[in-house]
Amino acid sequence: MEIRIVEERTNPLLKRHELRFEVAHATAATPTRDHVRTELAKAVHASKDRVVIERMNPRFGTAVTRGEANVYDTAQAAMAISREHILVRNGLKEKVVKGAAPASSAPSEGAKPEAAAEAKAPTAPAEATPAADAKPAKDAETPPADAPKQADAPKHAETPKHAEAPKHAKAPAKKE
Repeated sequence: MEIRIVEERTNPLLKRHELRFEVAHATAATPTRDHVRTELAKAVHASKDRVVIERMNPRFGTAVTRGEANVYDTAQAAMAISREHILVRNGLKEKVVKGAAPASSAPSEGAKPEAAAEAKAPTAPAEATPAADAKPAKDAETPPADAPKQADAPKHAETPKHAEAPKHAKAPAKKE
C-alpha cells in the first residue's frame, strides 16, 4: 500500500490541516479506514488520534482509493470539531444507541446469573399494570341494553344519491 498526498491546506480557524490523498493498493483489496489512518499519521508525522478520515472512495476498475482527511493540532480539537458520526467511523468515539442503558450500569462478571437477568429485564411502570377494578376491554365494546339494535337502524341514508354532485364532475358546457 502506497499513500500519496495530493493536496494539503492549512485551516487555522478549525485548528487543522486538510489533506486529499490517494492510496495505491495494486495487490490487495481496498484498505481499511484504520490502516489508512495509521499510514497517514506516519506520513505527516502526527499521532493517530489526531488524524480523522472524512471520506474514502475506491475508484471502479482500478486499485486506487481517493479520500479526504483532517489532521488536527490536538486530539481535543479533533473530538470537539469533527462530526460525531465521522468520529464513530474512525473509531475515536463509541456509537451512542438511543434507549440503551449506560455501560457503567452493566453487571460485573463476578455477579450471579440471576442478578444479570434481573438487570437486563425491563421493569414495567406501575401505571401500565391494569387496576383490579378496571373493566375488560370486551365490556367496553358491547352496547348498553337499552340501545337500539342494528336491525332497527335504517339500511340506507335518507338523502338520495343525486342530491350532491361529485367534486370531480365538470361544469356543463354553455351552448350558444
